[in-house]
Amino acid sequence: MACSISGNAFRCYSETLRFAPRQQQCGRVMPNHSPLFSFNSSPIISQTLGVSPPPVSRRRVPVRAKMAASEGSMKGSNRMLVFVPPHPLIKHWISVLRNDQTPCPIFKSAIAELGRLLMYEASREWLPTVVGEIMSPMGAASVEFIDPREPIAVVPILRAGLALAEHASTVLPANKIYHLGISRDEETLLPSVYLNKLPDEFPDNSRVFLVDPMLATGGTIIAAMDLLKERGLSVQQIKVICAVAAPPALSKLNEKYPGLHVYTGIIDPEVNEKGFIIPGLGDAGDRSFGT
Repeated sequence: MACSISGNAFRCYSETLRFAPRQQQCGRVMPNHSPLFSFNSSPIISQTLGVSPPPVSRRRVPVRAKMAASEGSMKGSNRMLVFVPPHPLIKHWISVLRNDQTPCPIFKSAIAELGRLLMYEASREWLPTVVGEIMSPMGAASVEFIDPREPIAVVPILRAGLALAEHASTVLPANKIYHLGISRDEETLLPSVYLNKLPDEFPDNSRVFLVDPMLATGGTIIAAMDLLKERGLSVQQIKVICAVAAPPALSKLNEKYPGLHVYTGIIDPEVNEKGFIIPGLGDAGDRSFGT
């Protein structure tokens, strides 16, 4: 599923239309969250699939769905797109992360698995390949490899980004990891860079996965995007990977970096006065590392 921002609303595109009863998660009934949210809670938009929309509950509006075969079919758009892959394992790991009874070791393992799945989805139709012919034990075979001449980089935003990016090397061949430490002032919610291991300039044709578990107010991810842009990257060379995203961050990204692609496990409806996503999953760094 992909979502774009149009005006002040999220518009979502889905490869497959699925109808299912509400799922039982960890002993509680969890409603299916719509990935379309309005900033002002105004009633939006028509349903285009010829079925009646579900009843509207607090701060939620029906999804406007449009068939899209793949990310490739939406290339060329200057809108920011937010992809919420409808994979059952992604939903499973998000549920594990949400549970306040999940202990730190399991939380860290779960967020690493979620990051692996999101990077797998984000790399679809994006990584350059080379074709050739090799000999298998049974004869000649045509093959296709990821092109090692095209740089692939992962930039986790410390410290929680380390956990989400932990399994990057199992998905992305021959990638480099550049650490970026950004802290957020608890009073002002403004970001501050305390560690920058980015290169002075990224090589030509680089593809960069920018990894930050929580896109809440948007200050941290905008600061990171600014640093990447200063080092020669365009939005087409960057994909953002996060566990949970919220409207304030997505709105800021859309305003400053149209054309960017964001991959997230889920979109939550709001951010509280302390800058935490609601319902979210708490402080991803604290819960990953126990400190």
